[in-house]
Amino acid sequence: MKYMTSCAVMALLAAANVAQAQDGYFAGKTVDVVVPFGQGGATYVSAKFLEPFFEKHLPGNPEVSVIDRPGGGSILGANWFQQNAKDDGTTLLFTTSSTTTPFVLGQNGVEYKLSDYRVAYSHPFSSVAYVSSDISVNSAAEIKNANEQLRYGGISAAASDLPSLLSFEVLDLDVNSILGFNGRGPVRLAFEQGELNLDYQFTPVYLTQVVPSVEAGSAVPLWTGGSMEGGVLKARDSIAPELPSVYEVYEDMNGTPPSGVEWDAFQAIASITYAYGLTAYAHPDTPQEVLDLYAAAVEAINADPEFQKASQEVTNGARLNAGPETEQAIKAALSPSQEVKDYLHTLLTEKFGVRF
Repeated sequence: MKYMTSCAVMALLAAANVAQAQDGYFAGKTVDVVVPFGQGGATYVSAKFLEPFFEKHLPGNPEVSVIDRPGGGSILGANWFQQNAKDDGTTLLFTTSSTTTPFVLGQNGVEYKLSDYRVAYSHPFSSVAYVSSDISVNSAAEIKNANEQLRYGGISAAASDLPSLLSFEVLDLDVNSILGFNGRGPVRLAFEQGELNLDYQFTPVYLTQVVPSVEAGSAVPLWTGGSMEGGVLKARDSIAPELPSVYEVYEDMNGTPPSGVEWDAFQAIASITYAYGLTAYAHPDTPQEVLDLYAAAVEAINADPEFQKASQEVTNGARLNAGPETEQAIKAALSPSQEVKDYLHTLLTEKFGVRF
């Protein structure tokens, strides 16, 4: 009897120790969030924005340290993560489509294996397409009736401009894409000066710099990249719920939902640019229990009134995503079919002169 009682007590103590360890898993630890871009960029700023909320809601209240490792258009920092990340959830790679697109395309110099990584959490990074009011287009349905050639400006076909260019292919638009700008800021300036008449801008810039032009009548918003619904990038985006998604625009134009390799390519690239645009990746061997702690923290952060207020100002109220469904969608986007890969390579090589 004494032996059984002793065993029972030991079992209870062990269970209590396990629960305590889970409750305070990150206690005394530092979570390094590696951003493969320089300080001041949108990714670094977003990581710093989220930093205090994860310190508050991760069990054990760890110190969260955002570390910038720029170079090679984000490839160097991602390669460093591949070689040095810890598998206990204390090293994360927080990045955007500038890192995911080179991986999907198989560009030279890419050593990191994003599709093998676990997903700790993700934050939507929306984008809105809009045109100049000078071309007599008042809605997405009228885009093919523009009274002059559509002129879009971008940085690089194989980076963050790729979803925009693919949306033009899906919608069968005749667009003169002028690439080589050194940032979205100069692109917006060229639009305001009349050199361009079609543009995409990401959430923070659209809300702060483009909406005033819309209100002044010099710019007309058309559509957003969309958000995920049932595994399809078709729902309206919270950044501008009054605007249709690319999926909806195609459906309105053609009477049927989009399909085929053009749509598959757009959905793969656009989902990891917009719906899961800012994603924190973890080492492939990170235990599921640790990822569950991040998912619980995300749930708490989304419910935090302080976060809700701050995110309303920064992202129009976009919430974080985490958990198996989010990871599954991201991994699917990172591993498109060979048909999609071949399509992307052909399009980028023949139409935009990209070399692989």
